[in-house]
Amino acid sequence: ENSQDSMYLQYCKVCQAYKAPRSHHCRKCNRCVMKMDHHCPWINNCCGYQNHASFTLFLLLAPLGCIHAAFIFVMTMYTQLYNRLSFGWNTVKIDMSAARRDPLPIIPFGLAAFAATLFALGLALGTTIAVGMLFFIQMKIILRNKTSIESWIEEKAKDRIQYYQLDEVFVFPYDMGSRWKNFKQVFTWSGVPKGDGLDWPIREGCHQYSLTIEQLKQKADKRVRSVQYKVIEDYSGTCCPLNRGIKTFFMSPCTEEPRIRLQKGEFILATRGLRYWLYGDKILDDSIKEGVSRIRGWFPRNCVEKCPCDAETDQAPEGEKKNR
Repeated sequence: ENSQDSMYLQYCKVCQAYKAPRSHHCRKCNRCVMKMDHHCPWINNCCGYQNHASFTLFLLLAPLGCIHAAFIFVMTMYTQLYNRLSFGWNTVKIDMSAARRDPLPIIPFGLAAFAATLFALGLALGTTIAVGMLFFIQMKIILRNKTSIESWIEEKAKDRIQYYQLDEVFVFPYDMGSRWKNFKQVFTWSGVPKGDGLDWPIREGCHQYSLTIEQLKQKADKRVRSVQYKVIEDYSGTCCPLNRGIKTFFMSPCTEEPRIRLQKGEFILATRGLRYWLYGDKILDDSIKEGVSRIRGWFPRNCVEKCPCDAETDQAPEGEKKNR
């Protein structure tokens, strides 16, 4: 690394190493992942540089398999019900006890089999729609040579520039300007991703740490706009607490980010929030800082109150203005 780029290197205290461009630390895996997209609970692993293409193919093949299964279920129910339908002048009667036509089915198709087939059809169609939408989202960001995290960083960059009315234009450095070129950055005939996961082709006028520089600006902006709160009631750290009110229970953040346990008298530095929840870092004493990583997560709003110094400015946490 040259001296100009080395100043933008970010150090991971958990891994005790410098992070390469486009890499991020995963709290679930407890390690840094090259070109991290997200942590997927389905595969119990991170989606990143090595398996981004394989994961996207999984999102394609899973709906196709469900469509095939749904077709089999529909044809099965159609065939069996057709053999049991009795058409009259006024009504249509269904006799599920036995087939009216020969040959008899090898597998008996009674009420239990009909209910199970109908339930399986619903699961197949639901999976096709849900996973198909995820595949569409993944392909959308792949064709722009981005990851889910980088799309979020770019969106926050636009918000930061608009919020402060700066004369800046953020250019995403890894978009090659061609969807086909961006596609080939992830998918290859050999199945082995291009490059080494450390250095990436970039657009003209940018360099490897253009995205890192924007991240540092956003972190500095987050510290400026953060608000300090004092804990006034204990919180156990449960996902959906019943004792914090009905609205807090039903409006719990739909995210894998953790909740943090609070005790009365502690202080929290909130960086973003929802209507009934806040996200922030717990301010630790010097006596317990050594050997302890940051304690951050979501907590209910009605457990804390603004400190007097921050209540005067009445500064809203980042994310409250525009919830994502």
